Amino acid sequence: MKKYKLLTTFAVILFSVSAVNSHAGEILNSVKKKGFIQCGVSTGLPGFSNADDKGVWKGLDVDICRAVAAAVLGDAGKVRFTPLTSKERFTALQSGEVDILSRNTTWTLTRDTALGLNFTGVSYFDGQGFMVKKNLGVKSARELDGAAVCLNAGTTTELNLGDYFRANKMTYTPVVFDKPEETVRAFETGRCDVFTADQSQLYALRIQLGNPDSAIVLPEVVSKEPLGPVVRQGDDEWFDIVKWTLFALINAEELGINSGNVSGLKIKSANPTVRRLLGAEGNKGKDLGLPNDWAYNIIKQLGNYEEVFERNVGMRTPLKISRGLNRLWNKGGIMYAPPIR
Repeated sequence: MKKYKLLTTFAVILFSVSAVNSHAGEILNSVKKKGFIQCGVSTGLPGFSNADDKGVWKGLDVDICRAVAAAVLGDAGKVRFTPLTSKERFTALQSGEVDILSRNTTWTLTRDTALGLNFTGVSYFDGQGFMVKKNLGVKSARELDGAAVCLNAGTTTELNLGDYFRANKMTYTPVVFDKPEETVRAFETGRCDVFTADQSQLYALRIQLGNPDSAIVLPEVVSKEPLGPVVRQGDDEWFDIVKWTLFALINAEELGINSGNVSGLKIKSANPTVRRLLGAEGNKGKDLGLPNDWAYNIIKQLGNYEEVFERNVGMRTPLKISRGLNRLWNKGGIMYAPPIR
């Protein structure tokens, strides 16, 4: 009887392993077969995911998808973009319409469990804020009792807004829209007193106003909004690839590797951590089902995290967002990636 139980247990383990392996690589194989990555992005958020006047998508979230393409296909240009509203985004990922969702999406417990999704890390640490017209004379969110508040549907913003006003014994009237551009128009035409969203989104949408200087973002940050790329549950290999693509960008900045010096460091660096990251020694690509130069291709074509941030949303862009919490952990921020070893 004891021998029978052992054999049965062993058979169950074998079945479980084979079941997992049968799904391993499904998305990676599909991406290789079609020759591109399908990336879900916003319908238009400057600095994060927005199509220019030539139809070319640009932004921090866009660059995350391009980085995955560089890692998997060796070419950051092999990405196609699907613009999605807040309501559409999770269904599109769950159904397989997109391979990655990289769309200013907050990592929460419910989304990470009940929706069948996996967040692969944090590409931007954010928090919800409030934007008002300067002529309203408001200096603090505590002065917004009775305000009409514009916001986007299908976001964590709705719950945070209710919590904040209830906790401060204030009332408000929600004015809800599906698309950010609709919310901006409503705010600009006076349908609401306040626009609430993640602060990054407020800065991005303020520049779309006819007169951006007419509005200010109030100092209060009323929530934690860790934003990052999302994949479907059930394919651990694809989850690992997207996760370590983000980590490669962050580690590269920490190690001082950028798009300008990466080729030289791959040849000349004596630092074993640098050599492992760039594929000059070891075989870390094999563990991900990728070529050994996967991270080199990312950095050469997209740069490190600092380059991605500054190019899209930094102080030299119209958004003029400072690094803040998104500085590296050893430079006063909380941006941190596990080591590649």
